[in-house]
Amino acid sequence: MKKKKSSDSVTVNRRARFDYALGDELTCGMSLTGLEVRSIRDHHVQLKGSFVTIRNNELWLNNLTLGAETARNIRLLATKKQIRTLMRAKQDGYTIVPTKLLGGSRYIKLVIATAKGKKKYDKRQTIKDRDISRGKY
Repeated sequence: MKKKKSSDSVTVNRRARFDYALGDELTCGMSLTGLEVRSIRDHHVQLKGSFVTIRNNELWLNNLTLGAETARNIRLLATKKQIRTLMRAKQDGYTIVPTKLLGGSRYIKLVIATAKGKKKYDKRQTIKDRDISRGKY
């Protein structure tokens, strides 16, 4: 009996949407071991607090929580052109944050986005807008 596929998204970094004003998104692959793949497919993963850095013209994902322990730094697979675009955005003062982890198909992909940090009053406005859309006020 085959398992029914769940939704395409394994996990979403909701905190990133609250803390940052997100810009352009990019979907890239990940260089993982077998145990890490199993943890992700079993939904034992958390993106909260993770971030992307650029070292030696390569993208690296830091602070990804897999299961009970924090994983090693994971190399992200992107083209040179995409990495150059992200480097330019980083020089302009943007941060690169992971927003979503996709694992519904054969490959596990990570959606990253360029982001600008929100100020405290921007976050309060976000909460206010969310409450109004829910009909709380």
